[in-house]
Parts: sequence; C-alpha cells; structure tokens
Amino acid sequence: MRPITLFTGQWADLPLTELAQKAEAWGFDGLELACWGDHFDVAKAVGDAGYCDSRRRLLGQHGLNCHAIGAHLVGQAVCDPIDTRHQNILPPEVWGDGEPEGVRQRAAERLKDTARAAAALGVTVVTGFTGSPVWAQLYSFPPNDFGVIERGYQEFAERFGPVLDVFEAEGVRFALEVHPTEIAYDYVTTRRALEALGRRASFGINFDPSHFVPQMLDPAPFVAEFADRIYHVHVKDSRRRLDGRRSILGSHLDFGSAERGWDFVSPGHGDVDFEELIRALNRIGYDGPLSIEWEDAGMDREWGAQDALRFTRQIDFAPSSVAFDAAFSGGEA
Repeated sequence: MRPITLFTGQWADLPLTELAQKAEAWGFDGLELACWGDHFDVAKAVGDAGYCDSRRRLLGQHGLNCHAIGAHLVGQAVCDPIDTRHQNILPPEVWGDGEPEGVRQRAAERLKDTARAAAALGVTVVTGFTGSPVWAQLYSFPPNDFGVIERGYQEFAERFGPVLDVFEAEGVRFALEVHPTEIAYDYVTTRRALEALGRRASFGINFDPSHFVPQMLDPAPFVAEFADRIYHVHVKDSRRRLDGRRSILGSHLDFGSAERGWDFVSPGHGDVDFEELIRALNRIGYDGPLSIEWEDAGMDREWGAQDALRFTRQIDFAPSSVAFDAAFSGGEA
C-alpha cells in the first residue's frame, strides 16, 4: 500500500524531535518535512555536510521516512507581487529590505537551494507554491487587458525556468500544489502553466483535492487529465456551506468563521469524494505517498491527526489484479 505521511507545515511550532515522537506513536509511515520552523533548514542542508544525515537519523530512530519536502512559503514569493504579508512567511534573509524585485530574486535562489538540499537528503520531490503575477486580476473589473494575463504566464515561465534548470541538474522535481493564489488553480490554468513551461518534466503537481471542492470542481477527472504530472498527493478535505447567505469567496473572514461559505476540515469530514479519488489514483498507477495535510479550525489537531490517519488507511484500497468476473470464464452457468 501507499505510505501515509504527515505534512509538518501545520506543526512547525513543535520541534521536529517532538513531532517525530508523536508521528511514530500515532502510526505514520513518514513525514513530509516543511522547510520552516526547525523541521528542515535549507541553508543548513546546503552549507553543512552533516545536517541531512542528522535529519535522516532522527527520522529513522522513529521508523519514519521522508519522500518529499515542502517549500510553499518561499515558493510563494517567486512570482507574487510582494507586500507586507510576505514578510511574515519568509526567512529574514530572503525578505531582506523588502524591495519587491529583490525579494523575488532571493526567493528564487532559495528555491534553487531547496532542490540542492532535497538531493542531499535523498528526496526527489519538492512540493510548494509558485505565487502568481495575475491572481489579483481574477475578477475582471475594471476589465482585464488579457494581454497582461498572457504576459503574466510568460513572466512565470521566465522566473521559474532558471529554478527548474537547477532542479533538473539535481534530479529533483517540483510539484506545484494547484491552489487559489497560484499560477495554476483549476483545470484551465494548470494547462496554461504547463504549456508556458513547455511541459518540462521537472514541473508537476502536488495534488490536493481540498482546493477543488470550494471551486465546485471535481478532483478525480483532474487526476486523469494530468496523470503524468501527479508527483505527490495531499490528503486534505474541505466542506461547502453555501446556503444562500454564505459566499464562495470567503467574505474576507478567517478560517473557522461560522459565516464563511466553505472551510477546511479533517479528512473524511468534508465534501471530497475520497473513494472516487483513490480509484482515479489507482487507474493512473500512482504509488507514491498519501501525505495528510491536516487543517481543521474546529477540531483538536492531535485527535484529528490520528483520526485522519485511520481514515486514510481505511480508504486506501489497492486496485484489483484480476477482472471481477474472471471466475465465470470457462464454466457453465
């Protein structure tokens, strides 16, 4: 069966030593290490020959593997228009003086180092974000100049191309989490992003179905359409509460607010059809990790992580190796 891991981004307030102990006790197979908190330090990984060995030893002491590292925060700054919100998610040396182009360039260099760090750790997938030059123009009023949108995809390709050069040199792939605020957030924009890069094999998808449900999109056909690009999978859920009074746009309310039209919930407690998703993953032959990204503002996270693990083990069924009616062949009815 596929390994079930825990993405550590939502646990970065805990030292990795403590989280690894908990993950072992709960029964996880591994951790998808976030590149923030003290979980995985990219600068140390490329500057200290012993750092990656120490991370591997720590995980190994608790029977845990690592199949991917997450670079969402730094990745967001590569293509975004930069504002003060980015200062809260970036390392001080990447933020620097906050001058936008300098931030974007330093973020790109850190993402290149993340590929080098992943290779040193023995990991071949980096999950993350890209940011987007055009997300702010989602709603076309004042009316968009669609030439600007096209140039935004060209800018994305220009900024990410040199990053992917390093990923390819290191034998590592970047898996974009298709997600609102990113250059790709649905079917159409994913096609467009892949085409902008010339469909380079080093750029694929970290598939997370929770970002499709609020958009009224079906996740399983996405897996089928982009089968050759599903490099990593997040198990995460969301629930719509669209009752005519709550907005699909979130109403500028924080997660967990009762007035939001949708929210993230623990896997199995929302609107993602996980059975259909597993069937789709089986059809494309995906055998990589199912990484639980746990987010639920209304549930204790330790209880939730264990509940999510039980749920994921229950729904991760293997494909059939025989036709169900094979036993009927050659006999009499």
